Amino acid sequence: MEGFILGVLALNEFVFIKSLKGTSYMLSFLFQFSVLVFVFLLFFNEFLRRVRNTRKLLRITALITRLPLLLLAFFPRSAHAMEGTSIYHYIFLLIFLIYFLSQPIIYPVINIFLKNNYRHEHFSKLYSVSTTANKIVMLLVTFLYGWLLDMDNYAFVYVFPFTGMLGIISIFFLSGIQIKQEITLAPKEKFWVSIRTSMKRMQGVLKNDKPFRQFELGFGYYGFAFMSTVSVMYIFFDKGLALNYSSVAFYRNAYNIIAILLLPMFGRLMARIDPRRFAVLTFASILLYLIFLALTAVFPYYFEIGNLRIYYMLILFILSHSIFAATMALLWNIGSAYFCKNKDVGDYQSVHLFLTGVRGIFAPILGIIFYEWLGFIPTFLIGALAILAGIVVMQRSYKKDRVLQT
Repeated sequence: MEGFILGVLALNEFVFIKSLKGTSYMLSFLFQFSVLVFVFLLFFNEFLRRVRNTRKLLRITALITRLPLLLLAFFPRSAHAMEGTSIYHYIFLLIFLIYFLSQPIIYPVINIFLKNNYRHEHFSKLYSVSTTANKIVMLLVTFLYGWLLDMDNYAFVYVFPFTGMLGIISIFFLSGIQIKQEITLAPKEKFWVSIRTSMKRMQGVLKNDKPFRQFELGFGYYGFAFMSTVSVMYIFFDKGLALNYSSVAFYRNAYNIIAILLLPMFGRLMARIDPRRFAVLTFASILLYLIFLALTAVFPYYFEIGNLRIYYMLILFILSHSIFAATMALLWNIGSAYFCKNKDVGDYQSVHLFLTGVRGIFAPILGIIFYEWLGFIPTFLIGALAILAGIVVMQRSYKKDRVLQT
């Protein structure tokens, strides 16, 4: 079910600029919301430690954050209504801000559920199986949704309400997972005291665990590169390459099909090596896909099959992006769990997601500013340089630990 939702959201930024005629800066806000919400983990982390009924919490969160998607059924289906600075742009952004507010609650809680049900040596392997199923559904939905949008640019007005209902059902299923290990509840404190406690706990994780701190530093460089280029990539697909929905769906599906084949292998690999070494592989793949995006602007040669426009350089982009999609699906979601004991997994994942939110405050908008000032190629190359810095940090951290261990 989450794969279906991700298949629809895969084209969300492209829908916003192509069908809703949103501006580039508004597009950066749409992506920004998906990561900025993790800043609220500063407040939610302590709350999640104290909540007695996590099942009820998940279900209430699903209803509050996913029901607003039904409002998209009332959007107009005409280009005229979307021209200029339309009120519908702001309503669309607000609906998805509310939708993404579920993530700081759902992600840490689900990580707690999973980490306490599966042994360490099986965690990444089993997670890769579920992620594979997720991606199979996602690519099928992305293909069908892209084809549907080419026939009707405003098909999202009835696809999103259905997606919202499916999202509620999905969370209800996830909330049925039983926690085998009993969670110790902290004593009640006043709100601001709890916030300070949460801040101190998250600060303590970074202060006392040097390998995890270095892991997050390297992730910071990657996160900046990814967030500053992802919106620009969709603008590039629309304004730079004049792709239709089906072509964008094709590129997303192509790398996801390969990622599905690679996921089980990378799941086994992650179980055997240090997360920082795994991160080097992940970062190298996004470094390559940014370079191939830049080269597509330099060598914009393509051929067409039906209504698909296939650029030669984007074939290499697909190959490198497939490795990135497979490895990052594991590294971002469960990488932090490899640095801690079962009882601390919520704190570590909260720190990881909170830092993601901090990067989300400035990285997406900086990417649009780079694009407006410098153009597509320099923006992609700035991202590539940040990735190189992340690779250096991860590799040096791992080597220093190896020396200390020997």
